[in-house]
Amino acid sequence: MEMELNTQEFIYTYASSPEEQSLSHLEMRSFFGLESHHNIIKSAVKIDPSRSPFIRERIEVLYGGDTFIDIVEQVQEIDMKEKTFKIIFIKINDLKKEDKIEYGERRVMERDLGARIHGEADVHNPEHIFGIVAYGGRWYFGNYRKNEAVWLKHTKKPHEYSTALSTRVARAVANIAVPHPEGVKAIDPCCGIGTVLVEALSMGIQIEGRDINPLVTQGSRENIAHFGLTGNVTLGPIADIVEKYDVAIIDMPYNLYTHATPEDQADILRHARRISDKLVVVTIETIDEMIEKAGFEIKDRCVTKKGYFSREILVCH
Repeated sequence: MEMELNTQEFIYTYASSPEEQSLSHLEMRSFFGLESHHNIIKSAVKIDPSRSPFIRERIEVLYGGDTFIDIVEQVQEIDMKEKTFKIIFIKINDLKKEDKIEYGERRVMERDLGARIHGEADVHNPEHIFGIVAYGGRWYFGNYRKNEAVWLKHTKKPHEYSTALSTRVARAVANIAVPHPEGVKAIDPCCGIGTVLVEALSMGIQIEGRDINPLVTQGSRENIAHFGLTGNVTLGPIADIVEKYDVAIIDMPYNLYTHATPEDQADILRHARRISDKLVVVTIETIDEMIEKAGFEIKDRCVTKKGYFSREILVCH
């Protein structure tokens, strides 16, 4: 699926723990085709910030200038009519250390901008929020949108496995697999209790689930329904799937927790190649050779850690 390009520009800020930085960068590359070690990205690709466990906020750019004064002059044309507003200075930026702006000065700059806008400011309960940020040697001002951390609502499910992906990782994996959902048909053929399904369905991704275990397929259906979502989960092996999908997401069954042998894993990958053109696989083992034997080429990858436990996420075509 093509990225949703706009004549409009957007600025996104990111935040992640050191253990999840590699994962957040892979999500950036999937969404925007690039990553940023400053945790701030400017792009013509429009993404709802609440889709990501790592995006903090988004500015839809209205004005840009070489200096802050340029922005001050431009915002004078804004007329809020009856709406109240607030301005937020974005703390994540790529200013050099010596150019960083302290808290007090940021507040002064917010007030300076607010005084030029026609309308009533309300710092506590505004009807509209604007953002101001320094990036790439320029200043940008625009409509501000904060991440609503939707995945936090999914952390407590009726059915849970201690070995299941966290909701944060599951959500990022769904984004990496289907960054731009329109027209994309996905499947999770080893869906377990549906952690990835819940995150994907909550973002409007068209995805189906399947598993060989009747207990977990029922648990997956109940988890999906618990959050008011609708999704199809079927019972049976991946070998029985005849339909074609644009992408498959597989959290590989682990030898430690299941009876899946290396032969079983190879068989899963072989059938994934038969039913899909793209595969995002989560594994605790090195399976590069197995993936290549199945007919996939690894295009991108990352590692995400939790304590001493690490998983590798591979993007394959």
